[in-house]
Amino acid sequence: MDAAVIRSDEEALETAAELGAEFAERAAERDAHRILPEAELERLSASGLLAITVPNEYGGADVRADTLAEVFRTLAAGDPNIAQIPQSHVVYLRVLAQQGTPEQQKFFFGEALAGKRFGNAQSERGTRHVQEYATRLVPDESGGFVLTGTKYYSTGALFAHWVPVLAQLEVDGEDRLHVAYVHRTADGLEVVDDWNGMGQRTTASGTVHLRDVRVPADHVVPHHLTFTGPQVHGSTAQLLHAAIDVGIASGALREAVEFVNTTSRPWFESGADTPGGDPLLVQRFGELAITERAARALLAEAGRAVEHARRDLTDANAARASIAVAAAKTYADRAAVELTNALFEVSGTRSALDELNLHRHWRNARTHTLHDPVRWKVQHIGRHVLNGTPPPRHGVI
Repeated sequence: MDAAVIRSDEEALETAAELGAEFAERAAERDAHRILPEAELERLSASGLLAITVPNEYGGADVRADTLAEVFRTLAAGDPNIAQIPQSHVVYLRVLAQQGTPEQQKFFFGEALAGKRFGNAQSERGTRHVQEYATRLVPDESGGFVLTGTKYYSTGALFAHWVPVLAQLEVDGEDRLHVAYVHRTADGLEVVDDWNGMGQRTTASGTVHLRDVRVPADHVVPHHLTFTGPQVHGSTAQLLHAAIDVGIASGALREAVEFVNTTSRPWFESGADTPGGDPLLVQRFGELAITERAARALLAEAGRAVEHARRDLTDANAARASIAVAAAKTYADRAAVELTNALFEVSGTRSALDELNLHRHWRNARTHTLHDPVRWKVQHIGRHVLNGTPPPRHGVI
């Protein structure tokens, strides 16, 4: 696969803007008919955007966290389905940057630079909570491992070249969380396209079955070590989810403006000749624009906090990054739902026609914002502000 190599933050942002506009063109059609974005993902791979977090010493741009967030927001404003698919790609490249050996980093970062995509096989059902995993790595006679389990909501796995799998491995008598990087064509790995959510319909976030999959030892990384000290693993992952939510809000506002200016009629009591002359409509668009701008501002602030912690990784900086991201994510959730709902409020009855598929914005927002409960993020923010309590070290804050 031939892929461009992006060299700077500015080039990453320019490329994202170009692709975001391109992906927006058929987003409604893909959603309506559940056309999986395979061609669009090939474009994404070829663009070089999938390698912008590769460290400089391995040939990547290693862009700032605020740049990364803006890249994902821009892609999500075009089509949030496409933006969500590589979220885990970035996260599991970060795991390699933190816990991989130099040999692992050289190999897998080279794969990313070549445009190869990393999916995920993370979530499970039937365990006590989302941080408990039954999937296991067991040593085999060859010095490698055998991987067995079933994963759900595996966004990106269907389109991936590599599927990072969260699994338990017994180390010194205790289960420890590891990531196994499994090739998509490995024997015993099956990806089932059974995702049927009301929104984010073309992410293909289906099921992964792992039936005695053999994994070489050099494709396994000790992820549990990530959480033994200050880390930005969780804040980086959540920053990208926040960016997708803000992007959904941005896309909905853009489409509302276009629909009102090209299709809507002014309310007769306004006395206006065009919708833009209706003072109540102008007022509402002003309110919505402020909400969207505030969401973008919080996202950018959170990105800068993550970047500062990444460059100067202390407990205090990591905590501040997590709290900044939690604030951005909490506000982004509200903004996404508000703006995608208000799209109909400002656009009138015709906007509810199913053939227009404007409701995809609300469905996408309502579905993606379920990813992690923001009520717990508010708890951590409150404890930090009032009591100085640092947020916990895990992957979702």
